[in-house]
Amino acid sequence: MIRQLSVFLENNPGRLAELCRVLGDAEVNMRALMVADTAEYGVVRVICDTPVRAQEVLEGAGFGVSVTEVIAVEVPDRPGGLAHVLELLGEDGLNVEYAYCFVEPSGTGAIDIFRVEDPERASRALDAGGIRVLGAADLYRADA
Repeated sequence: MIRQLSVFLENNPGRLAELCRVLGDAEVNMRALMVADTAEYGVVRVICDTPVRAQEVLEGAGFGVSVTEVIAVEVPDRPGGLAHVLELLGEDGLNVEYAYCFVEPSGTGAIDIFRVEDPERASRALDAGGIRVLGAADLYRADA
């Protein structure tokens, strides 16, 4: 499983920059970032190269942080690649709560992050369908 940090931010100018600066000053590298907002606050979901350190640094700076286990898969860079992954999850009765993706410059496809109710079951279904499910070591250094 992949450790994702969810950070709750007031919806104020400069607050996201502050979060990024805190991580940057601590030499924590963000691998992926997704922001969702409402009128009053935002939720920043981030995959970092050292998730335990990132959590400690952010909490030390006064940010509210929670850790969520998500799955990451390598999606083929071709039309229908993502559809196939989602079909496999649907066939197994798994709902995707949210998803986001990024591209590895050295890779041949995208890395998609999925939040599902049962990550272990989703991993088994995708693996059985021939989809490469990534482990933590594929995305970041183990720091705890």
